[in-house]
Amino acid sequence: MIEFRNVSFSYGNVSEKKDSISEISFFIKKGETVLFCGDSGCGKSTVGRLINGLIPNYYEGNIVGEIYINGVNSDKCSLEDISNISGSVFQNPKTQFFTIDTTSELAFASENKGVSETEIISKIKKTVRLFNIDNLLGENIFSLSGGEKQKIACASVSVTDPDIIILDEPSSNLDKQSTKDLRNIIELWKKQGKTIIIAEHRLYYLQGLLDHIFYMESGRIVDYYDDESKFYEQHKSKIRPFTLSKYPIEVRKLTGTETFILSNLKFAYKKNKMILDIENLQFPLNNVVAIIGDNGAGKSTFARCICGLESKDRSKIKYNDKILKKKDRLRNCYMVMQDTNHQLFTESVEDELLLGADKTIKNDIISIMEELNLLELRERHPMSLSGGQKQRVAIASALTSNRDILIFDEPTSGLDLSHMIQVANEIKKLADKRKTVIIITHDYEFIATCCNYVIQMDKGRIKEQYLLDDKGFVKLKEYFLN
Repeated sequence: MIEFRNVSFSYGNVSEKKDSISEISFFIKKGETVLFCGDSGCGKSTVGRLINGLIPNYYEGNIVGEIYINGVNSDKCSLEDISNISGSVFQNPKTQFFTIDTTSELAFASENKGVSETEIISKIKKTVRLFNIDNLLGENIFSLSGGEKQKIACASVSVTDPDIIILDEPSSNLDKQSTKDLRNIIELWKKQGKTIIIAEHRLYYLQGLLDHIFYMESGRIVDYYDDESKFYEQHKSKIRPFTLSKYPIEVRKLTGTETFILSNLKFAYKKNKMILDIENLQFPLNNVVAIIGDNGAGKSTFARCICGLESKDRSKIKYNDKILKKKDRLRNCYMVMQDTNHQLFTESVEDELLLGADKTIKNDIISIMEELNLLELRERHPMSLSGGQKQRVAIASALTSNRDILIFDEPTSGLDLSHMIQVANEIKKLADKRKTVIIITHDYEFIATCCNYVIQMDKGRIKEQYLLDDKGFVKLKEYFLN
């Protein structure tokens, strides 16, 4: 079905060299589900681009070796030929959308292929049932949460019924139920005989689905497995677990007794469509607070209101016995957005960190880059980096800002285990320096590593909040595992 024969590829842009691959060979049979994993920048996304034809049709560079799709050398296949048998879900779903509303996006690829209107409508109805996304039909794509965008991207691929499906970090922005839905869809595709290629860091939802696992380092396949347990035992210090309950828990005590007080947060983007309805909320200052909840629960809007980024927000915040007005919030808060492309502005990683750096922190920039493995990338353009590398640059910028309130929206999206732990360690240091850190996340492992308080949101309201002591971790496990 898919065969690589001693394939090497280096990007035309020298700055992307780290994501190149070298002398890769493998064979994937029809109907197999295969995982490529490894550290950020190891080349797993490049493998997917070579399969779906984005290399060399979109990404230029130098290719050596041979690639066969269905027994045909890919050199003899046009991008149209490959697109007729393959579908892809990218790490950032926004990069693959062509329309503005969700229904049109589901129909787009089929319309391009000349499928009849009756058949398109039938395929969309079937896909909507499978993905349980009836509530998202007819919505503006860019008003959706990150996880909802990811679901639309997956559904858009499924509508065309391709033989090969390539998923690049598909769970990175999904809540627990959407991740379960994704697993169910992969199971369905597998039963249908689809060949599924997955590049992923989060592994727990894939347990029992994988036929083969390729582990990559520095552009090479260094290990191959057809047994998940053997693979995990061999690489458990480098990869995330297949079973969340096995992840070690770090119980951290609260520091101090001061509280962050928020009141009268009622917010709607449209009339009669309330996004947030919070009468009163108190949580501890100078600690690491996790905000959890389903996609669309209002978590990102909640964060934007705290930062003073929503002009319609009329809520009140009391911080260190002072009422923070809009300009005070902007001055005291720093937010790392879910889509880091919105906040990368300069020509190099180092300049990005210097852009908003506090004067007292500028001398520490080199050490921050070292701690987040960014030093060797210091001269690269931020937009040339992998998704995980961009995420670390945005996080490093937050660290150099020296603000009192730091908000991270899905900070571990696209991060491998080692870099997730590095970010967690940096965040714990911030709390030790009496910073208040608020983290919006679906990442159980990250919460278990660095957070000590949890706020659960549901449909714009606060459903529950608790300390992450022994009892709190029982609640957290129940939330993620049930």
